[in-house]
Amino acid sequence: MAFDGITVAAVTKELNDKLSGGRVYKIAQPEEDALLLTIKTQGGQYRLLLSADASLPLVYLTDVNKPSPMTAPNFCMVMRKHLQNARILGFSQPGLERIIRMDVEHLNEMGDLCQKTLVIEIMGKHSNIILIDEKDTIVDSIKHISGMVSSVREVLPGRPYFVAQTVEKEDPLLACAEDFLGGLQGKNMPADRALMTCYMGISPQMAGETVRLSGVDAEKDIQSILSDAEETERLWRAFSDVMRHVKIGEFSPVIYYENGAPQEFAAMDTGMYAEKKTYESISLLLQNYYAEKEAIVRIRQRSTDLRRIVQTATERNAKKLELQEKQLKDTEKREKMRLYGELLNAYSYQVPANVKEYEALNYYDNTTVKIPMDETLTAAENAKKYFDKYGKQKRTFEALTGLVEETRAELEHLESIQVALDIARKEEDLIQIRQELVDCGFIRKKSGAKKEKVTSKPLHYVTEDGFHIYVGKNNYQNEEVTFKIANGGDWWFHAKKLPGSHVVVRTEGKELPDRVYEQAAALAAYYSKAADQEKAEVDYLQRRDVKKPAGAAPGFVVYYTNYSMAVRPGIDGLTQAE
Repeated sequence: MAFDGITVAAVTKELNDKLSGGRVYKIAQPEEDALLLTIKTQGGQYRLLLSADASLPLVYLTDVNKPSPMTAPNFCMVMRKHLQNARILGFSQPGLERIIRMDVEHLNEMGDLCQKTLVIEIMGKHSNIILIDEKDTIVDSIKHISGMVSSVREVLPGRPYFVAQTVEKEDPLLACAEDFLGGLQGKNMPADRALMTCYMGISPQMAGETVRLSGVDAEKDIQSILSDAEETERLWRAFSDVMRHVKIGEFSPVIYYENGAPQEFAAMDTGMYAEKKTYESISLLLQNYYAEKEAIVRIRQRSTDLRRIVQTATERNAKKLELQEKQLKDTEKREKMRLYGELLNAYSYQVPANVKEYEALNYYDNTTVKIPMDETLTAAENAKKYFDKYGKQKRTFEALTGLVEETRAELEHLESIQVALDIARKEEDLIQIRQELVDCGFIRKKSGAKKEKVTSKPLHYVTEDGFHIYVGKNNYQNEEVTFKIANGGDWWFHAKKLPGSHVVVRTEGKELPDRVYEQAAALAAYYSKAADQEKAEVDYLQRRDVKKPAGAAPGFVVYYTNYSMAVRPGIDGLTQAE
């Protein structure tokens, strides 16, 4: 979710709770648009990261230190002059604006006590960090904005500071039922857009969630909703309930996941996704969310070469399969060629010379067959010609049947590697995938190259009932899970006729509750090509009935007796173990 006014409110509350009364101990500027303040309080020492980066403005407490340049930038020096050892009076947020004000008091050069305010504006490309004095005059800013850059507001030393109001929006914290109705009147748009347009600090996601919580149809125009007293009341109750939590500082920070990857975060849990992780601290949430996002981007970048190799091999095999299947289809008439040859040999004494077609009785089913003839050849020569065609097509059929199966198996293998790349979450997960591509000939092995050390392990989950579930993240781990971790009496799960992970539930001689079967099946669907489907069919059976054919590709197994169930992919009710 966007760093909206509600998220800013949660950050402001946390900073007030932890940093008010503390002193600014160190000031560093590790990046061009970012400050790192070290603050000492009675409760301990904290690091506060302030970033005005245009693409990712952030404010949160962090335990990560960042190296600073050898020579401090000018703005850092100004900050040290005015805020070094300053006492923090408190943090505030004007309305639900994406602005945090840090008020401090310090001694000036004359030893007199004076106040300053550090303003952090979190507004996308307009983000800034501005130091102002008690008269709201700008002392300095991390970004200087002249009149040539902005006609709305100059941000330069000596200029008055004010919050630019380019769009008139109401403060949602001050809204009452009458104002709510009046503000939305005359807006012809869906309800979520109307809320976002009318009130400050509300992101599109939170506006949509407010409408969803009200139970009102999100596609409905706001004017249609306002014409219905019951729907209007429901929308107002949902809106006012969200704002009540903000006013009293009741936040429940949460990261929502989809297919194991962080999708959104929110300062309040609205139940947007089933898969989620809650946090006590909004700062810890922000730090983890962006770290996980960065890790996924990094993995995507690192896996680009592997994905390209898999994609190229897949396209090549798909073209080969198409050609093979076309050639195989051409052999479908081989039995007809054999029949023509047999009938011509049987009736050769009756076949007139120089005919283009001969009608013969098929003695297999007593039907009449019209046989095309080469009028320049005898019946025996025509028969030999058909037997030659039959022989050639039969040999082609026998050769292609095996080749088609091999090509299909290779395509399925490549598809399973693609799923493994999608599941990979850490760089060590890619090592085994690369090794598999080398071992299977998709990547040429470098002479003298040593195998990289494998540290990646199968995923390990624990159910509420205490049963342990193991999930292979790639084909080598699938074999490990199935044939090394699992015993014969354990239960084995796999998405039906789709590439995906092998999932094993260790029974330890106990009977599995029904919900454990369902959870394991949902997990098998979740870590497969069916992850995005509403429902997926999963096969399950005891591990002793799973076999690996000799010479088969890594992760390829067969089974002949199994149960099946349709489940919704997910990891609900499971705890991931180390």
